[in-house]
Amino acid sequence: MLSSQEIRLLISALGAGVGKDDTDLAKLRYHKVILMTDADVDGSHIRTLLLTFFYRQLPGIIENGYLYIAQPPLFRLKKGKNERYLRDDLSLDDFLIDIGIENIQAGSMNSDALKSWVKRFLFCEKLLDIVERKGRNRRLVSVFLSQPEFSLDALRDRETLLTLLSAAERAIALSFPDLLPVRFTIEDDAETGGFRILVTTGTNGSGMTTVLDSDFLFSPEVQEIAKLCLELSAIGTLPLTLTEKGEQRIVKSYKEAADAILARSRQGVEIQRYKGLGEMNPEQLWQTTMNPEMRTLLQVKIEDAYEADEIFSTLMGDEVEPRRQFIADNALAVKNLDI
Repeated sequence: MLSSQEIRLLISALGAGVGKDDTDLAKLRYHKVILMTDADVDGSHIRTLLLTFFYRQLPGIIENGYLYIAQPPLFRLKKGKNERYLRDDLSLDDFLIDIGIENIQAGSMNSDALKSWVKRFLFCEKLLDIVERKGRNRRLVSVFLSQPEFSLDALRDRETLLTLLSAAERAIALSFPDLLPVRFTIEDDAETGGFRILVTTGTNGSGMTTVLDSDFLFSPEVQEIAKLCLELSAIGTLPLTLTEKGEQRIVKSYKEAADAILARSRQGVEIQRYKGLGEMNPEQLWQTTMNPEMRTLLQVKIEDAYEADEIFSTLMGDEVEPRRQFIADNALAVKNLDI
C-alpha cells in the first residue's frame, strides 16, 4: 500500500502520519477530507479501497467526523432549456415516473397510487430478471404467479392444476399472444409426491420449456413476485384502460401499461449518463459536486468504514471460502458487470 505514489501523496498532504498507533491528529492539516470518485462501478471500488485505508490506518479521521463522501450525479436530464442532475438510478426512476403519470388516469388510482404502482412494477421486473437468468420464461412466470390458485397445494391436485392451466392459457393468449402455441405437460414429482408443470411455448418459432415445480415456488424471488402480482392487480383487471385528457388507450398487460407511462416520461427528454467525473466540463463539476453552497456530502460513520473493510477483506483477502460464498449469494443479483 505504501508503495503507491497516490497514497504517499495523500499521507503527506494530511500531515498526521500513518498507522493506527503512529497518527498524530494534532498535526492534521484538514478537518474535512472529501472522497470524490466516479459515480459508476469503478468509482465505488476505489471508494471502498480508500474507506478501508482510512479505517485501518487513520481511524481517528473517521472517529472525529472529518471524512466525507462527495455525491456526483450519475445523470443529466435536459428538456428544452431546463437541466436537472440526478444522483442515481432510483432518482432517475422517480423523476421519470413523475413525468409519466402526469395527467394519466388508470382505473380509480390517483397520482400517488399510480406512482407507487409503477415503482412496484419496476421492482417486479428486476426480480423477473433473476428468474429469467435461472432459465425460466419471465412472461410465463408472471402469468402463473398472477393466478391466485397457483400454489404448493395446487401442485398436489391434478384437477386444480387443469383448471389453473386453462386460466393461464387464456391469460397468455390475451397478454402475450406471440408465445402461442403453448403446450402444458403435468408430470409426477417424485420428491414431493405431487406434480410439476412443463410449459412449452412457440417463442421465435422454436420450442422453449419452462419448469414450474415446488423448488420454483419456494425460491425467495418467486415468493416476492407472487406478493407483488397481487398488489399490481389493484390497478384493475386486464385489458386495462388508460385515460389521458379524455383520450383512452386499451392495454393488454401490466407491462404495456407501465411502458406506456414510461414512454411519455422520455418524450423530449435528453438523458446523459456520466461514466466518470472527467466527462463533465468544469462548470458542471463545480455546479453539481464542488460548490459548497450546492453540493451534497455524506459524512462517513465508523460503521460505514467497517462495512467497507469487511467487503474488502472478503473479496481481496487470503481466505477463498468467504469469497466463494459471497459470489454464490450475490451472483444472481448482479445488474451491471464490468468485464
